[in-house]
Amino acid sequence: MTRIALLPSAYPPSVGGVEELTRHLALALVAAGDEVEVWTGLPDDHAPETVEVRDGLVVHRFPMPLPATRMSAVSHAATTGWRTMRGLRRAVATFRPDVLHVQCFGPNGAYATALSRLCRVPLVVSLQGETLMDDADIFDTSHVLRASLRGGIRTAAAVTACSAFTLDDAISRFGLARGRGSVIFNGVDLDRPVPDGAAAGLPAPLVDVPFVLALGRVVDKKGFDLLLAAYAAMDPTRRTADLVIGGTGSALERLEAQAEDSGIRDHVHFVGRLTRDQVAAAMAGAVVFVMPSRLEPFGIVVLEGWRAGTAVVATDHGGPPEFVHDSVDGLLVDPFNTAAFASVLGRVLSDDRLRHDIAAAGRARVEAFAWPRIAEEYRAVYRAALVGGTAPVGGAERVAS
Repeated sequence: MTRIALLPSAYPPSVGGVEELTRHLALALVAAGDEVEVWTGLPDDHAPETVEVRDGLVVHRFPMPLPATRMSAVSHAATTGWRTMRGLRRAVATFRPDVLHVQCFGPNGAYATALSRLCRVPLVVSLQGETLMDDADIFDTSHVLRASLRGGIRTAAAVTACSAFTLDDAISRFGLARGRGSVIFNGVDLDRPVPDGAAAGLPAPLVDVPFVLALGRVVDKKGFDLLLAAYAAMDPTRRTADLVIGGTGSALERLEAQAEDSGIRDHVHFVGRLTRDQVAAAMAGAVVFVMPSRLEPFGIVVLEGWRAGTAVVATDHGGPPEFVHDSVDGLLVDPFNTAAFASVLGRVLSDDRLRHDIAAAGRARVEAFAWPRIAEEYRAVYRAALVGGTAPVGGAERVAS
């Protein structure tokens, strides 16, 4: 039995990939016999520390301001930061963790690094693409955060990443020594039932017409504009399903205007943010799921599409080629090549056998990404960190499976 303090950048009720993966990892570790607490940041750095029990887990939330460079913020950052470190050290004294595990490095990682050094508790850092996919490119603009990540990598007993692509970025830009990191892919909850559309309360476009589905933060990096361009470029005779884009974000108005200008607005539906049940039901109801990102460190939504038994089309930029086998359990596309992208969409919509075969292969493949299996890979990393060794590379072993 190992005591693990998980320190994610955010945690439910916040909504997002890191929140969900941390929750599922925590529950899988507990099911395997470990003890887990979650220590995370508060959205408001001026809010007081809180503690609650969620899903049977103790969840501490702390204000976590980064060290300030603006004089107007120095006093607050120093005072609040000192109080947070005192609260974290108190949590260490009470819970006595064997390992501190950062999921998605941000201010949480800076505090965990300091805590590891002060309390001599081994640190594990898991990179989830935050250095590549932050909407504000914070690791390019913030010297403090860049320096904090470099310090965290130097301090860490182990570093993992959601893909070799993400790991290579840590090597090339943040000082990770080649051979020090390992790949652990993300997981998916295979035990959660998939509700039907009516039970989930899906919006009308998701129950009235056949549809191609895309989901995520509606920002430039997610490539929804590239998907719209490919959809508009399709042969209209092969455009047998409408396009549904779920999510909210800064690019929404531009996408709506693009759909209007392209003459496809009547066949494109922007349905806003969906609940977890609605996402699962929409995945199951889609003719095809598409992830058109300009860059994607991993792509948990691919696993959700596989779980739902839906054919998946994914970007070939970033991590997806490490686990999606093109034309076997999914189709990989260059989203910048509009003509080729349109051709793939037309092909998958018009070929029932192809859709069936890649959907069935994806549903079989997703078993390798069940959270109990992913948790065992992290447990191997913890054991190695505690004895000063090197854990086996997990995710890479599944690439060819």
